Amino acid sequence: MDVRLLGRVDYAPTFDAMKDFVAQRLPGEREQLWICEHPPVFTLGLAGKPEHVLMPGDIPVVPTDRGGQVTYHGPGQVVAYPLIDLKARSYFVKEYVHRLEEAVIRTLAHFGVTGHRVAGAPGMYVRLDDPFSHAVLPQRPQRREPGSPAPQPDFSGLGKIAALGIKVSNHRTYHGVALNVAMDLSPYQRINPCGYAGLQTVDLSTIGVSATWDEAAQQLAAQLTRLLAV
Repeated sequence: MDVRLLGRVDYAPTFDAMKDFVAQRLPGEREQLWICEHPPVFTLGLAGKPEHVLMPGDIPVVPTDRGGQVTYHGPGQVVAYPLIDLKARSYFVKEYVHRLEEAVIRTLAHFGVTGHRVAGAPGMYVRLDDPFSHAVLPQRPQRREPGSPAPQPDFSGLGKIAALGIKVSNHRTYHGVALNVAMDLSPYQRINPCGYAGLQTVDLSTIGVSATWDEAAQQLAAQLTRLLAV
């Protein structure tokens, strides 16, 4: 997989470039992993409801074709866009999402932080009272009977540190995952993050971890490259 560090790039043209790459990639062309950050922007997924954008102000709102609701991208956040062929790698979307989340878990672990999954809510979360605790969450994903409804997410005592939203077209992926490193978090107060009113959003700096964007980007890229290998 060809890893490309794009630096800070505007969201809209990057979104268009992802779609073009997925649509036009020739057989035998190497798959790619784009690592970047964006100027301030709110993005609205296919399930996004405009009422979750409370007061965008001077920050643009861009509709997209990824899954999920509204989220925020801004400086100090590492955004990773894997552009890969799931059919060629012989795993399904659920496994792909699991691998993206696992890459974030391992990246956080590199900085001493314990990342957690929450049942019914994609993304990665940390304990607000002790981000370094290895104690298992009661609201972790657990085995469900086939056909049973998805659990209502419980964010008690948690802060969201990474968001996930993907699109798969003809087995090819785009969009991806965003890890908060050292951001101005105030724009999250202008939305209901991921459609959940009151969901607290954190970054590495606010939980006491000093890491540069470059350090986090290199670590996340390495973990994704390893975990998305065939």
